[in-house]
Amino acid sequence: MRKLYETIARQLTDRIDQGLYLPGDRIPGVRKLGKQFGVSISTVVQAQRLLEDEGRIEARPRSGYYVRTQPWPTPNPPALSRPSTKPTPVTGQELVLRLVQAANETDFVQLGAAVPHSRFLPTQAIQRSLSSVARKYSHELSTYQFPPGNPELRRQIARRMAEAGCQTHPDDIIITSGCQEALTLCLQTIAKPGDVIVIESPAFYGLLQAIDVLGMKVLEIPTDPHTGISLAALSLALEKWPVKACALVPNFSNPLGCTMPDENKQALVDLLTHHDIPLIEDDIYGDLGFDAKRPRAVSAFSNNEQVLYCSSFSKSLSPGLRIGWVIAGKYREKIEYRKYVTNLATPTLPQYAIADFLQQGSYDRYLRQVRRDYQRQVSIMIRAVGKYFPQETRVTQPQGGFVIWVELPKKVDSLQLCQQALVKRISIAPGQIFSATQKYRNFIRLNCAQPWNETLEKAMITLGLMVYELNNAT
Repeated sequence: MRKLYETIARQLTDRIDQGLYLPGDRIPGVRKLGKQFGVSISTVVQAQRLLEDEGRIEARPRSGYYVRTQPWPTPNPPALSRPSTKPTPVTGQELVLRLVQAANETDFVQLGAAVPHSRFLPTQAIQRSLSSVARKYSHELSTYQFPPGNPELRRQIARRMAEAGCQTHPDDIIITSGCQEALTLCLQTIAKPGDVIVIESPAFYGLLQAIDVLGMKVLEIPTDPHTGISLAALSLALEKWPVKACALVPNFSNPLGCTMPDENKQALVDLLTHHDIPLIEDDIYGDLGFDAKRPRAVSAFSNNEQVLYCSSFSKSLSPGLRIGWVIAGKYREKIEYRKYVTNLATPTLPQYAIADFLQQGSYDRYLRQVRRDYQRQVSIMIRAVGKYFPQETRVTQPQGGFVIWVELPKKVDSLQLCQQALVKRISIAPGQIFSATQKYRNFIRLNCAQPWNETLEKAMITLGLMVYELNNAT
């Protein structure tokens, strides 16, 4: 029969595994734990000693007990990517529609599309802003907010751009229907069908789809899972190929989660300026870093107008409101016109609602909380991969955002895994859709912005078993 202190130790272990206490977190003191569990201090002390012997917690002098940094095995990150060295058309993106459609099915475990669970979003606060502006601006809501968009929203965004190191005037900002439209407008303005666009590898599949629809080609550049795109490889590519533009996610990239160091960002700007090539910067995850200090945008290192900055509130506040923006420098007037002829205007009510939410000053408080939440979820998912997947599996270690890039054993076909998972009502993103040439056959991307519970843990166990089976198949 299990002794009482062993029962308390197991309950504390469950809390650690559920992410209530992250690696490096201090667990409550003996008196507080004794009160929580309704046991004596001596029982708590025995439980702590047992967990210390098991390597789950460690004592620090005059400070207490802390969760050890690796309670489950933490897989190593993938190596530098090695994509094709020549421009190529985009192929194999048909599966993406099925992937995003699964996000609308409530009985699925949503690990595919990078859409946060509503639990991580300020849904009630956004609803209050929607109700408030619906009453306050009832007449204005029946009209278009023609480009460049709602003045107060642009003013609030301009203020927030200072956090990214950018001095921006509201008149420089054009409101779009999400970041995807911002990226597409930039590509249409800068390049034409047949032109070559440099991207990271692996790259966000939405960018690949936009390039595909516009009839352009991509040149994938090797990318490090820690520091981002290889500047040496990029320099060689710019010397060899007629590149028209460069499109990157420098902060917490999707799917790798890497962030370019500041010195790399400056070097990138210098390199592209030397070759007179514009940069389309996608900074949609920039606000979601795990550190208190937000990383600077590449735009902050540029003193010319060759950087077109794109972002949105879809990952941080509300995917459904579809509010994004672009700061286009010398291309502003052309993009503003293209926005108008494409769909006249971004919907009015969401613009007023987001402006109201930002004006209240609630965004920073919300970010402080959600950053901790995403850090916890990413940590849990990485450790779950380490616990339930084959030993040779490798996983990125992002410092922001909420996706992880998983390298499976070489024998595993992620498309086959994806199809099997869909039957089990689990959606994942297969690696092939993150490359123009369907590279990354044995990779998957997982969305970590889901509450860790019994259902999610069972899904990870199921995925792990599938990976084992595919890896062992003859």
